[in-house]
Amino acid sequence: MWVFLNDRFVRKEEAVVSVFDHGFLYGDGVYETLRSYGTRIFMRDQHLARLRRSAESIGLTIPIPDVEWPKLLHDAMRRNEVGTDHADAYLRITVSRGEGEIGLDPALCPRPTVVIMTKALHPPSAQLLRDGVSLTVAQTRRNLPAALSPQIKSTNFLNNILAKREAIAAGTFDSLFLNWRDELTECTISNLFFISDGTVHTPALDCGILDGITRSIIMTLAAEEDLPVREGYYHLTDLRKAEECFLTNTSMEVMPVSRVETYTIGDGRPGPLTRRLQARFAASRTRFLEAVP
Repeated sequence: MWVFLNDRFVRKEEAVVSVFDHGFLYGDGVYETLRSYGTRIFMRDQHLARLRRSAESIGLTIPIPDVEWPKLLHDAMRRNEVGTDHADAYLRITVSRGEGEIGLDPALCPRPTVVIMTKALHPPSAQLLRDGVSLTVAQTRRNLPAALSPQIKSTNFLNNILAKREAIAAGTFDSLFLNWRDELTECTISNLFFISDGTVHTPALDCGILDGITRSIIMTLAAEEDLPVREGYYHLTDLRKAEECFLTNTSMEVMPVSRVETYTIGDGRPGPLTRRLQARFAASRTRFLEAVP
């Protein structure tokens, strides 16, 4: 594997970050994950814009100009023989505060650390997409937005990891977060939707969720399908009465949910509107790919 580290590509074995890097010491950094369909990256500019917003939110300057990112990402895919007609690519960009003396002051770090990693993307199994997944409701609450904005994709991922451990212990696909008001928010790496009486519902951003890129696309596609879409404030009682439920993120697209805790969603199988949105997403995805060079 080839990894981009700061200003050059190096072999995986040479991709070494200092133990004094504040990303390692304090989780002081931001990241973004992207994917390709074949050779073309999905929503590339939107992901890069969110990376820059995250960095700006913590006062971190990304040392690579916007115009250089497309070539770097494609060089990473080419070197690792992914992002081809035969293998979609998973890409991760990480930008940390960089190496510096021990201490919380960002000024201790003169230069950020930039890493690009890529590998073959392995989509969810056809069985999961066909049958749906189960969720547990995490005892761990979503971070209070006033403490750490969910719009910052921070490398400090402990809140999500604690909830993921709960899902693993329960033998479920993932955990669903509630916020400080007992409202539905999102899962550890995906946004939540549910359908009741023909309306597509999703938690509002100020519940404490990430403004997911695939979330925005699904809201657009649902409206194009003449399905009412509502962002709101919901509780577990709303989800238990839902006819359908699904999750969205960049790598798994639209994942049906068949069960939450002991409650079956609908008849326990992915519903017709979920299937419709899955199909619409698949048919529309070329709209959201970068232009052919």
